[in-house]
Amino acid sequence: MSNSAASQQKLAAHHADLLVLGGTLMTPNGAARIDLACIEGRIVALGNLANLWSADDTLDATGLHVLPGVIDSQVHFREPGLTHKEDLQAGTRGAVLGGVTAVFEMPNTNPLTLWESDLKAKLDSADGRAWCDYAFYIGGSATNADHLHTLENLPGCAGVKVFMGSSFGDLLADEDEVLRRILRNGKRRLAVHAEDEARLTERKALAEASGNVRIHPHWRDVESAFKATRRIVGIAAETDRRLHVLHVTTAEEMAFLAQHKRRVSVEVTPHHLNMHAPECYERLGSFAQMNPPVREQHHQQALWQAIRDGVVDVIGSDHAPHTREEKAKPYPQCPSGMTGVQTLLPTMLNHVNAGRLSLQRLVDLTSAGPARIFGIEGKGRIALGYDCDLTLVDLNAKRVISNEWIASISGWTPYDGMQVTGWPIHTVIRGTLAMRDEALNGTPQGKKLQFLDATLT
Repeated sequence: MSNSAASQQKLAAHHADLLVLGGTLMTPNGAARIDLACIEGRIVALGNLANLWSADDTLDATGLHVLPGVIDSQVHFREPGLTHKEDLQAGTRGAVLGGVTAVFEMPNTNPLTLWESDLKAKLDSADGRAWCDYAFYIGGSATNADHLHTLENLPGCAGVKVFMGSSFGDLLADEDEVLRRILRNGKRRLAVHAEDEARLTERKALAEASGNVRIHPHWRDVESAFKATRRIVGIAAETDRRLHVLHVTTAEEMAFLAQHKRRVSVEVTPHHLNMHAPECYERLGSFAQMNPPVREQHHQQALWQAIRDGVVDVIGSDHAPHTREEKAKPYPQCPSGMTGVQTLLPTMLNHVNAGRLSLQRLVDLTSAGPARIFGIEGKGRIALGYDCDLTLVDLNAKRVISNEWIASISGWTPYDGMQVTGWPIHTVIRGTLAMRDEALNGTPQGKKLQFLDATLT
């Protein structure tokens, strides 16, 4: 916790910058009806504080559950180069409105995030504009593979992201020798989009001949994903590198990855947990299109089973917006991706309400899990000395998700019209209320995330 003279004086006087009173806190020991005090952005006291402490600001959390701040470790905020779809300010605004306190942003922007100068440009753009805390991935490619051991440790870098498929140019890394070079040059956990580019290319004629988005999970079939996952896990074993496999979609991959958990962490997305084929394509058309695809219901059921079995480490939104006009193009010219950062928590709280997911497990998947596997300093739990990042939710609140609520520049969500039970009410980032009573509060206060030394994580 902070050691400044002012902090120590406040601590001695039992005077906090922020008091959170009357809520049910989700601590590492489980749910506890206790209060919380914050000084200079960090948690300094937990317990029955109402009659013992004073504060500059007090938040009444009666009837609310207080979660460690939600961390979304996969978002595409499209800046620079694609800001007609999204930008850092709008994307992080949506994040805090959805209860998210920190994000990892992806490298497939224009220019690509491949070098220190690209990372610095993003960090400069986020400074003073980001509503939540942030870090940016460096893309792993043949052009920068020999420099990744240095690039991955730059301040504000979330690590290295590899696209084995569903990309192009310098960001596509689909050859085994390139992948080996990438994995040998670094120590931090490497995030991977695992689809086999050669198989996707071979099968693209299926999509072009059909012209119907319902063919999407058949073009980008199970083997396209499973083949790539097997390859990258094998190369990781050769190079002794830890992996994070993003947006896993198939029963086959989950069964395989369950045998490799010592080295490999696993992400699923809300979209693959909430939607299934063919229903979503019939209802939403290309607005349900993403990569890897939303698949049939038995795959969705396998993802839920993997959550129950502890195979899944993280839920990330894969927020990847496109404009309505772009999404409405004929298939397969229409781009893949959808909004998600703002709806991650509401849709998952709805599963908590339905009994499919415990609140404690959700905390592990969205707070403690990302902090643990990526080595984020001071985040992911409600404990003394940790950053005062809090997501306060009403588990009984009923709301309807709507396009009008979405802060993204793209202005739409696949969940438009969906009623959910469970909703974020306040978002606290390092002791500052970024959202209060479901509305933005103050000005953007986001800062770059700090990471533990790679050799320790």
